[in-house]
Amino acid sequence: MFEQLGFENLSPTQASMILALVLGALFGAIAHHLKFCFRSAVVGAGNEGQNARGLWFVALGTAVLVTQLLTLTGYIAFTDHRLMDSDLPILAILTGGVMFGMGMVLTRGCISRLTVLTGSGNLRALTVLIVFAVLAHATLKGVLAPLRIWLGSVTLPVNGVSSLAELPGGAAVWAVLLALICFAFAARSGVSWSKAIWAGFLGLLVPAGWLGTGFILQDEFDPIVMQSLSFTAPAADLLFWTVASSAIPAGFGVGLILGVVLGAATSALGKKEFNWQSFETPKQTGRYFLGAALMGVGGVLAGGCTVGAGLAGIASLSIAAIIALASIALGGWAMQALLAEKQGAAVGVH
Repeated sequence: MFEQLGFENLSPTQASMILALVLGALFGAIAHHLKFCFRSAVVGAGNEGQNARGLWFVALGTAVLVTQLLTLTGYIAFTDHRLMDSDLPILAILTGGVMFGMGMVLTRGCISRLTVLTGSGNLRALTVLIVFAVLAHATLKGVLAPLRIWLGSVTLPVNGVSSLAELPGGAAVWAVLLALICFAFAARSGVSWSKAIWAGFLGLLVPAGWLGTGFILQDEFDPIVMQSLSFTAPAADLLFWTVASSAIPAGFGVGLILGVVLGAATSALGKKEFNWQSFETPKQTGRYFLGAALMGVGGVLAGGCTVGAGLAGIASLSIAAIIALASIALGGWAMQALLAEKQGAAVGVH
């Protein structure tokens, strides 16, 4: 469709960067307003945890419904997408998911939340984002790539069933079922209607990304990858573009990360919540570095972060994405339990 839009001075890649900048800015502003975070949804206690879970379920249910509506009406298709590989890299997904979940607890936020916090002046979050990007890039194309390839070689044949859409009932039934489950959990959480509406808007950004890159900006002579909200590959893309911008163009990933930081900064400044923060102790610094490294490597192995494999991945009905998000939650629970046990032991000593 791209050639019909009449953009004479833009390539599809450049246009996708602008699209991602807009989507990222909206995500950053809304996520900052809602304090949207998967870590809080998994291990958060009391009202904070309940609220975070409610917001997450509303966003996921909305993303699933609208994304599958676009597939059923023929605007987008996930047939050849990486999320639908015929052989499931089960060891890489499980290992990476657990690593990512442990890392997000150590850094007190998943990478999407920390990208948002970067925009509000949090230098701890900025440090995590940089370390995360370096380790993600090293796992994708650098010194850790052999580890990724080795773990990825352990696969589970899925016999053509890489998506819930290929199970009895088809995409429509599974999309409605998933959405109803999400909305039911959201209702039980007690999240307010005003926040739920904002979470629904955030969820709509996922199908907007799929539609933009998979239909509107597609050019048969200059095709681009269909993608939506994600933070692992985009962070690595931003890092690579930053050090080699004269050799590679800025694409969707670069625009997305920059947009999220810009949108979060705008929201923080508008709400008078912009505040410079940094590390308090060397021990805290080491903890955040370890968490960032675990998320960087884990995000690549799992095939995405809590947004890429979570919101966007599950919206495609990918079984790999569902396993990845479940593994991330498992890793988060395990690390939270470990930290609680350690803290309890320390109190017992005193």
